[in-house]
Amino acid sequence: MVDRDGFLFLAKAGADFVKIGIGGGSICITRETKGIGRGQATAVIEVAKARDEYFEQTGIYIPICSDGGIVHDYHITLALAMGADFVMLGRYFARFDESPTNRLRINGSYVKEYWGEGSNRARNWQRYDLGGAQKLSFEEGVDSYVPYAGPLADGVQTTLYKVRSTMCNCGALSIHELQQKARLTVVSSTSIVEGGSHDVILKNSPNN
Repeated sequence: MVDRDGFLFLAKAGADFVKIGIGGGSICITRETKGIGRGQATAVIEVAKARDEYFEQTGIYIPICSDGGIVHDYHITLALAMGADFVMLGRYFARFDESPTNRLRINGSYVKEYWGEGSNRARNWQRYDLGGAQKLSFEEGVDSYVPYAGPLADGVQTTLYKVRSTMCNCGALSIHELQQKARLTVVSSTSIVEGGSHDVILKNSPNN
């Protein structure tokens, strides 16, 4: 679900929470194969507005989950600032020791296996295939690797430090307050380059 109408349909049907995202996941190719979906930020902002209006009209608050598009830690904070109550973190958790997939060494680096729910490897034909055969007619996900990130506890703690630090920068003590105080702006590709290290020779790569 990626828009206002979809949210209202699910809300009126009695949904306990609503998940936002079609095709934004790192292992999802739904947009490429079927041509449906929407930019994750646009979808979250529109649905969050619909959720707030629905709450004002009915007194019923339906949490929304942003599913897809999380690559760096700060993307979590951005999704929360845009209105999400919580986020889906498939790729994030797949990187750690505790994920059930195999750890492999490829080209000198450790990686973990990670595959999409709509891939042949997932064998989830009941959800994705509409033809009735016990197979996928085509794939909507890929079979891939993600960089190995060590123990879960260390990674999660670092992520939480970053989220809390950004909230502090915005003068927010809660997610709701972050949503009220955060200011979102569209940036250029030049601004993105400017926002990282540039025009220097790095001694060591920072841990992002």
